[in-house]
Amino acid sequence: MKINIDKNLVEFTPETADEKAKLEALWKTVVDCVRFNKKLVPVGQYVPSQDNFARFAIEGIEVGSSASVETYAEIYADADCRCYCQTCNKYVELKKGDRIPPCCGKLMEVLD
Repeated sequence: MKINIDKNLVEFTPETADEKAKLEALWKTVVDCVRFNKKLVPVGQYVPSQDNFARFAIEGIEVGSSASVETYAEIYADADCRCYCQTCNKYVELKKGDRIPPCCGKLMEVLD
């Protein structure tokens, strides 16, 4: 993983498929377009000569709680349709019987 720091911006660039998947999982955990984004908070200290990693906690997630895993109602399309997210304007085409997917923290809306 490459890390680039430019003033107040930190950029993570995954270098393997595994790192890409982990960065995507982190992004989905921290970013919430509908409610509040979570913060990474440093834990302990990082001493380059002694430590192989730096540790951060994700603020707002209770340890051992299932509250961090969101569940969505299983709603299916009655007919072929187009769904969209009111938050990010993403569109998806669905066939009759397809499950309406979540996006940005809630189920997508069916267009008439």
